[in-house]
Amino acid sequence: MTPDSLAALSDSLFSVAVALYSVAVVAFCAQLAFGRRPARAPELVGAGVGAGAGNGGAPATPGAPPVEDARGRRWGSIAIGLTILGAVSHAGVLVARGLATDRLPWGNMYEFSTATVLVAVVVYVVFAVRAPGLRHIGLFVLAPVVLALVAIGLRLYAKAGPVVAALRSYWLAIHVSTAIIGFGVFFVSGIASVLYLVRSRYEARLAAGGAPETGIVSRIPAAAALDRVAHRTAVFGFPIWTFAVIAGAIWAEAAWGRFWGWDPKETWAFIAWVVYAAYLHARTTAGWRGRPAAWVNVVGLAVMIFNLTFVNMVSTGLHSYAGLN
Repeated sequence: MTPDSLAALSDSLFSVAVALYSVAVVAFCAQLAFGRRPARAPELVGAGVGAGAGNGGAPATPGAPPVEDARGRRWGSIAIGLTILGAVSHAGVLVARGLATDRLPWGNMYEFSTATVLVAVVVYVVFAVRAPGLRHIGLFVLAPVVLALVAIGLRLYAKAGPVVAALRSYWLAIHVSTAIIGFGVFFVSGIASVLYLVRSRYEARLAAGGAPETGIVSRIPAAAALDRVAHRTAVFGFPIWTFAVIAGAIWAEAAWGRFWGWDPKETWAFIAWVVYAAYLHARTTAGWRGRPAAWVNVVGLAVMIFNLTFVNMVSTGLHSYAGLN
């Protein structure tokens, strides 16, 4: 195939990936709507009709994982299958573009963002396969993924071509690759913390005697499970991001003659590192465990998104390689 046909194939696979992810979002919605219900405490034999009767029997057990029936498992399997197919097409976008340009396919903001979103999807799929109960956060991962890809395709698209001279270095494979992985992992960690904050408030209300709900909040995994996902992904992503920052400093010294120059991109990358270091520290500090630590993780995700969007698209500096017109 010619470079032009490979570039066209990459663009087509991008549309296919968005379509598959979009249908997966619908399947995840069906899984939550039709096949997921709050767990209920066992009803005592001989007990009269209690306060939970209006809720279909005994009240929901605070913090207990929701129960899933066969219909929910079927929708979940369909959703995961579509997500995996979407990830394969998504990977094909980058492979075809790399072959078309004869370089690593993350030399501009379109390619970098596309690769970052793919990493987030892969991280979610790994968790969903290893722990089927975590499939129920798929809606909250895939919906932002679809929105991000639509925005990437509409606002960040760049035609396949060579990178600028400053990026023609083996450090592109080292520094940028690790930055992509770190950001993609932190994306899932941040989403898990957002869901943890919502679910933990619901569980606290149940523990205080509040009435159980039948909405989406009652159908997502327990707060403890979401907290584990957020923490484990942050633990995995933090050393990768640390290496990306260090590798960037080494590349800066080789390219510009200094390790650090407080360029906007460098500054916000370091701020993100500090926030995630604070999150991991907060997780082990009395008084900061739970919701306060989760809020720090959410701030970390906001900093990462700000660094990718505003810093690249608005500010100027030595890292202005977004490839935007």
